[in-house]
Amino acid sequence: MLQLQHIHHIAIICSDYTRSKRFYTEILGLEIVREVYRKERSSYKLDLSLNSFYVIELFSFPSPPDRVSRPEAAGLRHLAFAVKNLDECVDHLKEHKVIVEPIRIDEFTGKRFTFIADPDDLPIEFYEV
Repeated sequence: MLQLQHIHHIAIICSDYTRSKRFYTEILGLEIVREVYRKERSSYKLDLSLNSFYVIELFSFPSPPDRVSRPEAAGLRHLAFAVKNLDECVDHLKEHKVIVEPIRIDEFTGKRFTFIADPDDLPIEFYEV
């Protein structure tokens, strides 16, 4: 049996590094751990943490292909963040001009959740805990 401890990180490739860096740091509030420009790849790598836990590696590459998102494609579907107060989360996102889907109720847990899209249309969920 594997001895998995926890998810170490999620890697995201963006098409516009400056726009995505702003989205993940200024709007979502993730903290920058390290930012590196990799000259040999013409690529940035931005390590981001949430509450001091390393969570996302944001990469830029020259001319990445578009991500297939809708209709639903095979593969990783979305990234989900737990939030204490979904209404405050939605208000914050709307203040930053982020389009927020209507709040839904999880039919199995009764918990509320909603979705947005990052600058490259990656679905991001906010789930009230």
